[in-house]
Amino acid sequence: MSKADNMLAILWLLRSRKRMTARQLADQLEVHIRTVYRAIDALCIAGVPIVADTGRDGGYSIPESVKLEPLLFDGDEQKALLQAAVMAREAGLASGAALGRAVAKIKRHATPAQEERLLRQERRLEVIPPPSAPALAARLAELEACQEQQVGVSVLYRTGYEEARKRRTIDPYGLVYWNGKWYAVGYCHLRGEIRSFRVDRMSGMERTDRHFERDPQFSARDFLLDSLLPQAGKADDEAWVSVRLRGSAPALDELCGHSLWSRTLVERTANEAHFRMEEQSLYGPFPHQLLYFGSALHILEPEALKQRMIDIASSLLDFYST
Repeated sequence: MSKADNMLAILWLLRSRKRMTARQLADQLEVHIRTVYRAIDALCIAGVPIVADTGRDGGYSIPESVKLEPLLFDGDEQKALLQAAVMAREAGLASGAALGRAVAKIKRHATPAQEERLLRQERRLEVIPPPSAPALAARLAELEACQEQQVGVSVLYRTGYEEARKRRTIDPYGLVYWNGKWYAVGYCHLRGEIRSFRVDRMSGMERTDRHFERDPQFSARDFLLDSLLPQAGKADDEAWVSVRLRGSAPALDELCGHSLWSRTLVERTANEAHFRMEEQSLYGPFPHQLLYFGSALHILEPEALKQRMIDIASSLLDFYST
């Protein structure tokens, strides 16, 4: 029998016969006693609470309070685990390897028909991830460990397109995968507030000796979305402006589906879209997004956005003309 079969057989023998010695288990399974010892060690490592009693009436047993029920997955559950493993692996998540081992165990104990089905599903699901630095997986694993142990981490961090890196000390509250990038969300001791950090811009990572308490209600996902993506403003909010665009339906569909624009959408008709955003947003990434659509979209209002587009186009013309 394979090692997994020996482990399973020992597990059920101990549950059915209360207590057995290593010699009794070896005789029952017709294996060498060292095989029994190795299988029991593996079961203990896997988390099975096997009790070893010494003495004349000693042996191995499993407490009555422990429930050992077979963990079985139906076809849809197997497919979901397989898809999760593929996505985690391509996203660079450290647990991708562990998910891969879990899928391998499912395949090992599957029937030939089930294994063939899993292989077909695996071949049909492919992910093209964005290119990432080889060290990204190691950084994610370290951040996960610091988050789990609630210990701070010190990193060299590069902001935006700047070349210089600054030392930051962060209490990592959570990791978020968004728009092809990994973000670490946590308390920044330099700024004195919660911030989000691109993991690919980190280097020189070192643990600190400072521990922190994370609010169990805190959502790293919600914080990141609120900080990166604006919400649509209210009609009576003077800090917000109306942006109205006209264009072809396919161009408006693509723009309204973009993460930067979708959260500011107020109304959409066949050939027009109405957004409300902070006036400061007109000087951020929004005008640059509109450059992609060229003349497929026309700005109806505000005039400030039209002027911003002119300024961006003029600066590009000057840059490439020299």
